[in-house]
Amino acid sequence: MKNILVVDDSALMRSVMCDIINADGRFQVTDRATNGEDALRLLEHRTYDAVVLDVNMPKMTGLQLLKELRDRNISARVVMASTDTMEGAKTTLDALSLGAIDFVHKPDSAKECREGVFAEKLIKIVEVACESKPSTFEETKENKEAKHEVVTKLADLAKISSSTIKDKQIVALASSTGGPKALQEVIPYLPANLKTPVVIVQHMPQGFTKSLAERLDTLSEIKVSEAEDGETLEAGHVYIARGGSHLNVDSIGGKFKIRYSDEPTREGVKPCANYMYESLGSGIADRVVCVVLTGMGMDGTRGIENLKKTKKTYVIAQDEDSSIVYGMPKSVKVAGLTDQVVPLKSIAQEIIMNVGVD
Repeated sequence: MKNILVVDDSALMRSVMCDIINADGRFQVTDRATNGEDALRLLEHRTYDAVVLDVNMPKMTGLQLLKELRDRNISARVVMASTDTMEGAKTTLDALSLGAIDFVHKPDSAKECREGVFAEKLIKIVEVACESKPSTFEETKENKEAKHEVVTKLADLAKISSSTIKDKQIVALASSTGGPKALQEVIPYLPANLKTPVVIVQHMPQGFTKSLAERLDTLSEIKVSEAEDGETLEAGHVYIARGGSHLNVDSIGGKFKIRYSDEPTREGVKPCANYMYESLGSGIADRVVCVVLTGMGMDGTRGIENLKKTKKTYVIAQDEDSSIVYGMPKSVKVAGLTDQVVPLKSIAQEIIMNVGVD
């Protein structure tokens, strides 16, 4: 049985989450804490299979606790319990950048928490956290000068071969659990003169994807934004799918255009990368570079399989050692769809070398 620590300053919310976790025979809440200070004392002396951590608490917030764990070199598998406010989204992204594995969206009332949807999500995320790699909560380095030097070198290398690239191409990337932190190791290393647009499906709720896009934009030389319905895609621009809608890429007037659709969840997620990949199968792209990063489940596999029936594709998957959760990249590899399996830090280089720069 997996041992879980629940940290929340609300007695009611703490009770609800503990009841949900304890109702599943695979897990037991062995300890509870009302704030970050209490949780830190527990984590200094005990190891848990997963920690469910509230964001806003007195004495020590969830974010402050993650920084303390980093400073004291204490590893843990942490899931954040987050609100859906703009400030909540920003704080959650800070936590994910520090190394929290994923987050569960807390409803406004205890009644909603006791209903099936939240309970299912909480158990699923706890399950994934227990099977993931513990984090030491290292912050993503943001040395802009060093980053610019790396980007420039990669772009210069790509210039040598990109002059021969004549195909109309697009990069389509899928990520899930561990994705927000992984994307910070990929997108900021893409040059502003990348020869293609990049579209991304990251499994996150509405509101969080906009905050993610804004954060990546501040870290990157390439432009990053949340994709807008009907928007024409441009080279040297990264477009992140809006949470709560499926992103499709249509071909209109010789251009790539964004189209959102409202089908039910697929693979249990919305947006679903399968829709993105399949929409590219009938468009103007001569070749699609597919990238699959860390994440639970199999999203992307069926879409890439269908895409390969009509388009030239090149599939890059993140390797097991660098993945927080080796689900989605493993699925495309096992299906025999991958052309390359590389560490996270090599993903940006492989994208650049495949599509080139202007």
